[in-house]
Amino acid sequence: MNYKIVRLNTVAKSEITSSVLIIYTGGTLGMAYDRTGALVPFNFGQILEKIPNLTNMNIAITVISFPEPIDSSNVNLHHWVDMAYIIHENYDSYDGFVILHGTDTMAYSASMLSFMLKGLSKPVVFTGAQLPISEMRSDARENLMTALEIATSKANGKPIVPEVCIFFNHMLLRGNRSKKVQSVHFDAFESENYPPLAESGIIIDYNYAAIQPFEEGKKLEYFTQLDNNVMVIKLFPGITSRVLDSCFATKGLKGVVLETYGSGNSPSEPWFLDSLEKAIAKGIIVLNVSQCNGGRVIQGRYETSRDLLRIGVLSGGDITTEAAITKMMFLLANEKSDAEVRRKLVQPMAGEMSLTGVALG
Repeated sequence: MNYKIVRLNTVAKSEITSSVLIIYTGGTLGMAYDRTGALVPFNFGQILEKIPNLTNMNIAITVISFPEPIDSSNVNLHHWVDMAYIIHENYDSYDGFVILHGTDTMAYSASMLSFMLKGLSKPVVFTGAQLPISEMRSDARENLMTALEIATSKANGKPIVPEVCIFFNHMLLRGNRSKKVQSVHFDAFESENYPPLAESGIIIDYNYAAIQPFEEGKKLEYFTQLDNNVMVIKLFPGITSRVLDSCFATKGLKGVVLETYGSGNSPSEPWFLDSLEKAIAKGIIVLNVSQCNGGRVIQGRYETSRDLLRIGVLSGGDITTEAAITKMMFLLANEKSDAEVRRKLVQPMAGEMSLTGVALG
């Protein structure tokens, strides 16, 4: 891929205290109106015209842009590989990384990178905007400047937030715990099952107890193999055996994230359980997650979920759908056996689920 690289002359070399790499994938933040009134990607070489306060941050900033900015609705596996590759190749040269990304699939991308970047010990901060940076009331400026500050913040010489996260509208959230919940308000993301990592106001107030601790001497390893022979099936009243059987009959299907009701409940009709049991017998892995924002699967808590546990459906605990499906793609491609995939799906790998949620499921 022919990346576009821009190095911003924000401050004199003698004043630089840290460095950050911005990866621009696309999205609303990097858009501006052209002469015809159409929104087009703007030249990041001119970002100082949009955010002159960047010169006050004493940060050396480099921007790597995808050759063609993408709408986040078009994000695919190879884009995740590209993001991970850029971070891996430039890892030793920067204190932190900021990924500018469209909001629609940001939680999916942040979740996937948390699995792909094993041994991460530097901040990778996803951010974006609900309004283009050229708009008077745009949230882009504050989101970007605070993301840059977080990406380069240290305590006792060590990064404060050495993990993949999302910063949006004053809140720093763990990436693989996040979910987009708003399309018309600035507070686009929530993390119902995990506390914020930080909140920005006059200062950035870090919740140190919630942040992954920095581990000295960790070596970054990134993975390039992903498997998208997966599916999300959301239950709804009136779902039929014909629909469910056709889903499980998809050629090459290896894994299903099953979005159930409440704490993991599902229909108890024989045809439903029979369809699931036949799929599991064929080797399809089924992971149970809650449809609720902030839901937690506890299979067996109610009679309607007891049979799911019996036939081999796995409990996702308090994992989000976004983290569940990306984790499944990752594990299916990188584990040698289905038994290992099943074992790791119900255990936290990158802080994406609670141990308590696993124990209860």
